[in-house]
Amino acid sequence: MVREQGSSLSRRKVVVDSLPENDEACGELLETLADYLPKRYPTLFKRDMADSITNVVTGDRFNAISTTKGTDALLVISRLVQDDFLMARERPDGKVYLVGGLIAFPGTYLLSDTINKPLGVLHAPVPDFNEKLLLSVERTLKRFRPDQPFERSSWNIMDDRNLFWHNIASGMPDKDQRPEDLWLRIDHQTFRKLPRTNAIIFGVRPTMWRMEDLADSPLLPSLMEKVHTESAEHLLKYKGIAKYGDLLLPYLRGLTKSQLERGLITSEDDARWFREFLRDKGIPTPSTQTSLTEPTESEKRTAAREAVSQR
Repeated sequence: MVREQGSSLSRRKVVVDSLPENDEACGELLETLADYLPKRYPTLFKRDMADSITNVVTGDRFNAISTTKGTDALLVISRLVQDDFLMARERPDGKVYLVGGLIAFPGTYLLSDTINKPLGVLHAPVPDFNEKLLLSVERTLKRFRPDQPFERSSWNIMDDRNLFWHNIASGMPDKDQRPEDLWLRIDHQTFRKLPRTNAIIFGVRPTMWRMEDLADSPLLPSLMEKVHTESAEHLLKYKGIAKYGDLLLPYLRGLTKSQLERGLITSEDDARWFREFLRDKGIPTPSTQTSLTEPTESEKRTAAREAVSQR
């Protein structure tokens, strides 16, 4: 569900915006991408001229890269890559503020609600963040260098594929929602500092798996259940378990039982084994992935009910 906004400019600011202090950083981010993309993906991007870049897939060509700043630069970036970018910087008061970004797939928040706010305000709803993590996170973001990028991932349970604004962010799952049609959303986040402007860049790329996609992935259903039954109550409340827990947890237990019966896992396998797997092989992904273009059975049921109600 997209919130109503007053004008085309205010609607754009929901996903693309930059404060004046961040305009140069937007230009540097564009220049960085224009330099990197053709080298990494030479069949997808071309630099026929020094100050331009062409997206071969779309046929779009962008000129005057070195002089494009602010939201104009962010709009060009939106035509080059699908990643979201949040941009931050330290101000004289010592706090790190969100000062701009391109956030087309935020899931549960909007750029227009978060821009020009410090980390402490942005993360106030996150359990224990301000009390235990804020000072160390701010210190890291201030001190890490352009040659010291790092990454992390976060997860959420969603009830639809709406990458921009999930229904569950502001409401309850539809009454026709099946547990297998809930979605596991993983946001892969990268952190980098730009060398010229010293801007802090958060890159975000979401990936979605339907819960049924976990059926043949050893231990993933068991791990998901453990996360929801052994984590602190206030953390689960923040994740929104009250909206989906009764639907999801019995289904995860059923998937684990099926994996035991099929020999995919044994009763000795546990979260410790899974951590060793992560250490040796990295984060696993489900063995299958539902198409994001085909409606799920839950969506078909909802659409049919709405069609009947409109007659």
